[in-house]
Amino acid sequence: MQQWVAEIAYDTTSGPRKVTESFYLPTAEDVRNIVAKNGGHVLSIRAHERSPLERLLARSTWWQVQLLRGIQFRSTASSPGVALWRIIQAETNPMRQNILAPAQEALARGMGIIDALKALRIFDHGTLAILAASEKANKLQEGIPHAIHSITQKRKNTRAIMGTMAWLGFDVITIVQSLFWGKGMVLNWFRGNAPTEPEELEHYLRIVGNLELTWNVLIVIATGCGLFMTWTIFSFWINKGKTDWPTARIVRKIPLIGAYLRDLGFADSMMAAARMLRGLVPIGDTLKQSSEATTVPEVSEYWTESNKELERGVLLGAALDRKPLSRSERLELASLSDLAQVATVLESVAEMRSAAAKTKHALIVWIAFGLTGVFLALAFGSAIYALTVMNMSLDSMMGGLMSGAI
Repeated sequence: MQQWVAEIAYDTTSGPRKVTESFYLPTAEDVRNIVAKNGGHVLSIRAHERSPLERLLARSTWWQVQLLRGIQFRSTASSPGVALWRIIQAETNPMRQNILAPAQEALARGMGIIDALKALRIFDHGTLAILAASEKANKLQEGIPHAIHSITQKRKNTRAIMGTMAWLGFDVITIVQSLFWGKGMVLNWFRGNAPTEPEELEHYLRIVGNLELTWNVLIVIATGCGLFMTWTIFSFWINKGKTDWPTARIVRKIPLIGAYLRDLGFADSMMAAARMLRGLVPIGDTLKQSSEATTVPEVSEYWTESNKELERGVLLGAALDRKPLSRSERLELASLSDLAQVATVLESVAEMRSAAAKTKHALIVWIAFGLTGVFLALAFGSAIYALTVMNMSLDSMMGGLMSGAI
C-alpha cells in the first residue's frame, strides 16, 4: 500500500474543475480506476513523499505516545477506529495532517485501526504487535498502556546508547583531529632534524616510519567506524517501519548486536502471542500474527515454521520446540500438555529474553567503552612514543653542537 497524490479534472456545469486528492492504494493504476469510477480524469499521479520535518515529527516517540493516548481516551465512548478518525478530523496542523493522511485513507476505505496505524509507518513492529494482539483480543484500550510502556522503554535504551556513543565519539574525534592536523607538522619536524650518524639515522627513520603508519591506521579506523555508525543510525531512522533492508542485514551479522536484536524480537513477539492467547484468539491466527511482530527474519521464520508444523497435525508443544530457542526454553515448551499453559510459558520466555536483551545492552555499552579506551591508549601511547623520538633527535643535535664546540 502506498499514499498517492493525484491531480484530477472533473466536468462540472460551469466547466472543468481541477482538484488535488490523496489516495491510499497499492498501485497508481488503482488510483486511475477509482478516479474513473467517480467520473474524473487523472492529470498527474505521484507517490507522496514526506518532507524531512515531517519524517522527524513522525519518528518522534513523544508524538507517537500522544497519538496512542488520544485513541485510548476517545475509545472509551466509541470504537478505536472512530476515535482515530476523530483525532484526524480534529487535527489543524498541516504537517500532522500530511502524516495522518494514510491512516485517514485506510479508514475511509473500510480498513481496521491496526491497518490504519501500519499505514502511518511511524511505529516499530514490536509496538504494532502489542496493539494488534490487543485488538484481536478485543482489548485494544487495555493494550495501549503496554504499547506506550514499550515505546518509552525503547526510548530510554536508545538514549542510553546514543548518549554513550556521543560521549565516546567526542573523545575519539578530538584525538583524531589532533592526530590528523598535527601529524604532518610533527613528522616534518622529525625528518628535518634527523640524526647524522648512519646507524642512528637508520634506526631513527624506522621509528618515524612506524609512528607515521600507526597514526595513519588510527585515523583510518576511526574515520571508517564513524562513517559506518553515522550511516547505520541514519539508515535505521529513515527506514523505520520497514521489515528488512541491507543495513539491517549487515548489523544483524555483528555477533553481539545480532543476538541483542534477536532477543528483543522474541520478547516482543512472544509477549504479543501470550496476549492474543489470553484473549482467546485462535492459535493459528496467533502464530501468524506473531511472525509479523518483528523485523528479525530469524524470529519471524520461527513462528512461520511453527505454524506450518501445527497445520500438519503436530502438537503445539512440539511445533514450538525448535531453534533458535535455547535448550531450557525448548524443554519448557516441549512439556506443554494444556493450551491454558501456553500463554504463561510464552510470557515467561518473553521475560527471560527481555532480561537477556538488557544484559546484552549493558555489555555492548561496556565493550564500546573498552574499545574506545584501547583506541585512546594507542593514540596517547603513540604521542608519548613521539616524545621519545623527539628526545633522540634533540640528543643528536646537542651531541653535534657539543662536538662542534670542542
